[in-house]
Amino acid sequence: MLEALAYPFMQKAVLAILLAGVACGIVGALVVVNRMTFLAGGVAHAAYGGVGLAFFAGWPVMLTATGFALVAAVLAALITLRARERMDVAVGLLWSGGMAFGVLLIDLSPGYNVDLMSYLFGSVLAVGDDVLILMAELVAVLVTLTVVFYRPLLSLSADREFARVRGLPVASLHILLVATIALAVMAAVPAIGLVLVIALLTIPAYLAERTARSLGMMMITAALWAIAFCLTGLGLAYAFDLTSGAAIVGVAVVTLAAGEMIDLTRRAVSRKSRSNS
Repeated sequence: MLEALAYPFMQKAVLAILLAGVACGIVGALVVVNRMTFLAGGVAHAAYGGVGLAFFAGWPVMLTATGFALVAAVLAALITLRARERMDVAVGLLWSGGMAFGVLLIDLSPGYNVDLMSYLFGSVLAVGDDVLILMAELVAVLVTLTVVFYRPLLSLSADREFARVRGLPVASLHILLVATIALAVMAAVPAIGLVLVIALLTIPAYLAERTARSLGMMMITAALWAIAFCLTGLGLAYAFDLTSGAAIVGVAVVTLAAGEMIDLTRRAVSRKSRSNS
């Protein structure tokens, strides 16, 4: 792995996964705290419609998919804003509608010969300069939005009714929150793909929630977990010729499973010692 860092493509891959880790760590904390994991999955899969639209119209894929994901996220936010109990309907529309729209447009695209696996499952070793620049811009926007709207988002995440009483624009903040999910998804697509990005949004944040005492610390810890998963997965993908996205998610899942097993064992030992005493 260290020897491979001498190659430009590996240097770009490392930079890409660092950006993806920061984006997923920051937004993942908001997703987990607000219990929007299912909605985040819907936005991620809806972005595939943008991929199909890009191939059909001959537009830049990442830029088109980002715009499409933002539109889908705003629509989902408007639906769930009026009736949060109908979030399952909104997610179902995004999840199935976006994927179906993308597949149909790709079927209708003339002379299609591009491998879509890189958009579905990630291909970080093939990241180009243009994609890397777009990822950096998306992460810069996410960091800026988080810093500027940190306190309002914190109030929204803690208690929406209290935030409304305080006079905060709850509707606008809800739309902003869902829009950041779309930006984070697209920032992570080159590293992990649309299908598996939900794991990088939730697992690091879930692990960070156990130890963090504030939302800000949870974001930082989740970003560190995500970066660690990405670096380890990238090393395994390079060493064993694996799909980068699947390797990253595999590392995250194994880490989470091991942590749960250790926690269960510790609790069992603690209960046994108390019963013996």
